[in-house]
Amino acid sequence: MSNDESKSTGSRPVLVSKQAVSGEGHALTQEEKHVGKTLKKSVQLSVEELAEINTRKGLTQLLSSKKVDVGKALVKLRYEQELERLQIELVKLQRSVQQEGRRVAIILEGRDAAGKGGTIRRFIEHLNPRSARVVALPKPTEVQMGQWYFQRYVERLPNPGEIVFLDRSWYNRAVVEPVMNFCTKRQHRTFMQQVPEFEHMLYEDGVELTKFWFSISKQVQQERFDSRRLNPLKQWKISPVDDKAQEHWDLYTKYKEEMFSKTHTSYSPWIIVRANDKKMARLESMRYVLSSSDFEGKEVAGTSLYPDPDVVVRYHRSSQSID
Repeated sequence: MSNDESKSTGSRPVLVSKQAVSGEGHALTQEEKHVGKTLKKSVQLSVEELAEINTRKGLTQLLSSKKVDVGKALVKLRYEQELERLQIELVKLQRSVQQEGRRVAIILEGRDAAGKGGTIRRFIEHLNPRSARVVALPKPTEVQMGQWYFQRYVERLPNPGEIVFLDRSWYNRAVVEPVMNFCTKRQHRTFMQQVPEFEHMLYEDGVELTKFWFSISKQVQQERFDSRRLNPLKQWKISPVDDKAQEHWDLYTKYKEEMFSKTHTSYSPWIIVRANDKKMARLESMRYVLSSSDFEGKEVAGTSLYPDPDVVVRYHRSSQSID
């Protein structure tokens, strides 16, 4: 396939040839059939309509009748394909974690609506649920409030052979709790003193810990909040904390920067994911996990495992932040 007939997705040429959108009546390739499957999700094609796409001409006519933006459809298609390739590598990683009895913990932190939950769903979509868990703890009970702060998180750490994703973590006490007055100044100060020591103990005990901060701009956060309020399927995501997120934006920034300065260490660094583009954030955070982990078959990966440095960066005080 020539350069004119393909588009690139980083490491692989893709997918839909010129003929696929020019109306020639040749049979569809397997990859072009994948266009139809993708469109079925994004354009709500019926099973009958999908079954009628037997040729490139038929595909083009259906796209026209649905007033589909072919460019956007191809972007969606390339994303879906790259996501699948990375998920295949994640399955390989999980197999190595299981066989070697490793303990892997991946923390996803960030402002409200930064895309943490959606990223976790893509991470675990094809992982074996017997050895992959998501931890998203509710507010502490009265008993837990009287315990050592880290105690309820220690109970949820990965067992040998497990990968655990923490949708927010002990770092609630670093940012959300002081902003919303859910903890005292003394509790916050004690946490900031203890957390590097706590994470060093995890490191010494062999827990493989990754800490992501999903970074979004104030404007993008507002747009996502508005989308949630308008979409009846997403309204459950709106909480009283969300309602204060924009109002307290600068205060969140203050505590976030303090958190970075006191808890970014050589053994437990913060990894910043620029997440204004949700799809890129998902793909590149997966790449980071894969690039920083050892697993059998890594050397013959079906796609690039090196994250885009414009999307994923190790925290540094001089780094330019979008939030």
